[in-house]
Amino acid sequence: MPATRVDLHTHSTASDGGLAPKALVRLAHEKEVTCLALTDHDTCAGLAEARLEAAALGMTLIDGIELSSTWGPTGVHVVGLDIDPEHPAMQAAVSHQRTARALRAEAIEARLSKRGLNGVVERAQVIAGASLLGRPHMARAMVELGYVADEQDAFKRYLGAGKAGDIRAHWPDLHTVVGWIRDAGGVAVLAHPGKYGLTWSKLRALVADFIEVGGEAMEVSYGGENRDRINELVRLANRLGLKASVGSDFHRPEHTWTDLGKYPPFSGSCTPVWSRWIEGETQA
Repeated sequence: MPATRVDLHTHSTASDGGLAPKALVRLAHEKEVTCLALTDHDTCAGLAEARLEAAALGMTLIDGIELSSTWGPTGVHVVGLDIDPEHPAMQAAVSHQRTARALRAEAIEARLSKRGLNGVVERAQVIAGASLLGRPHMARAMVELGYVADEQDAFKRYLGAGKAGDIRAHWPDLHTVVGWIRDAGGVAVLAHPGKYGLTWSKLRALVADFIEVGGEAMEVSYGGENRDRINELVRLANRLGLKASVGSDFHRPEHTWTDLGKYPPFSGSCTPVWSRWIEGETQA
């Protein structure tokens, strides 16, 4: 585990998080996180604000993003760390993903309307405001409109994997997304690999393809995962020569299972991706 408190996967109100970037950095500082990456979904909009606050607090802030992609029929998220948000490749990525999200929202609205759930996306856009529209906003809209009991129920019945709102057709492929990150000077990290519902053989195939297209690291520990799987991921990363990343996947303070700086401990050592930003940390 990192000697320094590291969290390389977090979200703010720039996408679907519950805290503004400045407030997120402040809370991370209170939680004694010293190296933080802001990795909002498909946008860099919160980075400038977060960077200023981190500098004021003496924290290391890594410019990041979490990009949606596809691997065959599977939706896969890739975190980009230490990106240049002003690079033309990253600007193109953000523009493409914004369009993809708009098209996805239209498709989700059509599917939900067929099931009698009208006005969900319209309400979700009000909830999102200037933030990038995501499924968590739609889940909150469903609660407000009385269609579901809570946000977890919304994902279980309508928005989760294999449900009506699980639409991947508009996302770019894994090769494209990793290319955007690398072109923008960043490190491509396979996000929360245990959350895709893959068998171990398929997960190994995904990781092999990820490495082939330029992926350098994998999250081995992240909020909400069980310790046995995490230890397997550490062994897999070591076997395939991937660097290890860790992150809470923080969205909201009330989601205590993904609190800032919180992720399960793991056994065994690995090569930390954060060693390039923190002196003296060559093993985790």
